[in-house]
Amino acid sequence: MVIRLFCAAGMSTSVLVNKMQEAAKEKGKDADIAAFPIQEMDRMVEAGNIDVVLLGPQVGFQLKKAKAICDPKGVPVDVIPAADYGMCNGMNVLKFAYKLAKNK
Repeated sequence: MVIRLFCAAGMSTSVLVNKMQEAAKEKGKDADIAAFPIQEMDRMVEAGNIDVVLLGPQVGFQLKKAKAICDPKGVPVDVIPAADYGMCNGMNVLKFAYKLAKNK
C-alpha cells in the first residue's frame, strides 16, 4: 500500500509518518508511507502508483481541490482526523488510510 501524506511543507507530518511506519511493521503490513508539501500533490498523483492520499488538518481546506486531482485517478483522499494528527497516533491514521483504500 502506497500512502502519501500532504501538508503545508511536508515537514510537520514526518513524526506521524514514522509512527505510521512503526504501526505498519507491528501489524505486518507492507506500507510505503511518505510526506510531501501539498504543492507536489498534482504531479505525484499524476505519476501514479499511489493508493491513498491523506491531507494534514492544516491543509484540510484544500480537500475539494485534492478531490479534483485524486478522484479522476481513483485515488481516495481525505483529511487526517485532527485528534489523531495532533497526538501522532500512527496506528489510527494507518487504519484510517486502509479504510479509505477499502472503500474506493
